Amino acid sequence: MMKKRSAVMLSSVMLMSVVLAACGGNNNTASNNASNGSAGNSGEVKTVKIFQFKTEIVEGLNELKVEFEKEHPNIKLDIQTVGGGADYAAALKTKFASGDAPDIFSNGGYAEFDLWGDKIEDLSDQPWVKDLIPLAAEPMTRDGKTYGMPMNLEGIGYVYNKDLFAKAGITETPKTITELEEAAKKLQAIDVIPFGNAYQEWWLLGIQGISVAFAQQDNVDEFISGLNAGTSTIVGNEKFKDWSNLLNLTVKYGQKNPLTTDANTHLAMFANGEVAMMQEGNWAQTLVDNITPDMNIGMFPMPISDDPELNDKLSVGVPANLVVNKDSGSKEEAKTFLNWLVTSDMGKEYISKKWKFIPALSTIPVTTEDVGQLGSDVWNYVQEGKVYGLQASKFPDGVTQEFASSIQELIAGKVDEAGWEKGMQAGWDKLKK
Repeated sequence: MMKKRSAVMLSSVMLMSVVLAACGGNNNTASNNASNGSAGNSGEVKTVKIFQFKTEIVEGLNELKVEFEKEHPNIKLDIQTVGGGADYAAALKTKFASGDAPDIFSNGGYAEFDLWGDKIEDLSDQPWVKDLIPLAAEPMTRDGKTYGMPMNLEGIGYVYNKDLFAKAGITETPKTITELEEAAKKLQAIDVIPFGNAYQEWWLLGIQGISVAFAQQDNVDEFISGLNAGTSTIVGNEKFKDWSNLLNLTVKYGQKNPLTTDANTHLAMFANGEVAMMQEGNWAQTLVDNITPDMNIGMFPMPISDDPELNDKLSVGVPANLVVNKDSGSKEEAKTFLNWLVTSDMGKEYISKKWKFIPALSTIPVTTEDVGQLGSDVWNYVQEGKVYGLQASKFPDGVTQEFASSIQELIAGKVDEAGWEKGMQAGWDKLKK
């Protein structure tokens, strides 16, 4: 999942943005060649320390570790995860400052790449680079060079219970905020709570939710540059006003005590049929399946206005990229693992079938059976070109937490919309370069 319980995307989160069931070996020639690094030639056993934040893939990574080490006896993997709402960015800084820098770590790209660029190895010569889906390659591409392996594509929107929608007489997914409120009223009429809101989670608000208000700017990159330069402002911006209307609507038609509701709780409420919708990503497929297998679910974008064309685009992006520490003494072995992850039979099985990731590489097929109903919905939006990019990786370091605090103040009624906009702007101004 994005940087959430993983994500946390950040994980899946998120987050948690970046393989299972088959235990087949690696038949890929390039991967086999890549495995013959310095450790293989010398007989020396090297350790590759991996530090990532997607908590939902920890079990799978440990299973992959066993198979990888069988195939590469001179390489050992040390996998560490900080996610589930914990501050991965702060933990990563501590790792480097303490002299315990990882060999592979997670990076969101864009501004986050700029923050860590002097530590990241150029991976342009790796065999998997030519197979990257263009949308997935963007965050870690600089001057035509590729600096990270995108773990997967993730979409964020409202996950909904199709059976409850049908029972309430809702025949189409809402494409405007007015249609969304009409749907909420119909759900209330059959004694179903429309929204389950995990607004205790900072990542859900400050990374994922608010992304829509940025994405719908006329030119989001110019707007963000303007915020950094002082020529753009959140205060009085129409898209942020629209987004606050959506937030207020979800609170009005949501369960009690949203600020003390965490992601696990809203997932359980949804999977048990207590609520009809929740803001989540396609990583929720496996989490819902674990509670209620074969639940009839889908996903649609978060509408913030009454313009159906603008609103019928799903927020899709890369939750995390795996990068290699350029100063690592095991960077060739780190590259060997990354290549194995996306070319071996077992790695590809885990990516699509166990984790139900939407692959970032064209060499890994996408089917509804593999990625689930949510992943299939996201992939359809991608194929139709109806997507907004996720924007949080373009923000100054620490702004997402500032945003979340301001949004939670609005939900609590401590500030009105005008005060909230000022708080959002102040958070950006405090941390911009």
